Formats: sequence, structure tokens, C-alpha cells
Amino acid sequence: MKAYLIVTLTVHDEAMFAQYRRQVGDTAAPFGGQFLAAGGKATVLEGQWEHPGTVVVEFPSRESAERWYDSAAYQKIIGLRLKSTRGSLAILDGV
Repeated sequence: MKAYLIVTLTVHDEAMFAQYRRQVGDTAAPFGGQFLAAGGKATVLEGQWEHPGTVVVEFPSRESAERWYDSAAYQKIIGLRLKSTRGSLAILDGV
């Protein structure tokens, strides 16, 4: 079953986040990660959307997404995202 990595974020250091953005795709690809949406305009129809940035990445399975997150390649760059943004990251099982 496919799984989706959902990230909502507010960027407070554009230069540092740009370094992360340049590298993250290469870390996800070996695990089947495919970026479906990143940053585009979001229209909130109900409730509050805390962060202006949203990223959706599709993985072949939850296990693939978890292996990517724990991988040495991703752990090497995760600090760039954590230091340059504020937000949330979750894995959602597909249907």
C-alpha cells in the first residue's frame, strides 16, 4: 500500500532551506519517493492552515518512507530543514 509523507512548514532561513531543497530529492529517489506537490498555492476552505508551505511525497509503502527518513543520506541533511523551518512531518497510509 502506498504511503504519503505530508510536510507543512514555515521557512525562516531561505538560504539554508535552499541547500536542503537541492539535496532532498536525491535522498528520496532510492526509496521510491516521488514529489507530488511542493510549495504551490493552497486554498484553505475550512479551518486554519498553520504553515504556508506544504509538501506531499508518495512512497511505495510506509516501510519505504520510514527507511528513507532513517537513511544515512537523509539524516545527513535533516538538520538543514530543522534549523531553517518550523512545521510538522507525518506519514499517511494510502487507501
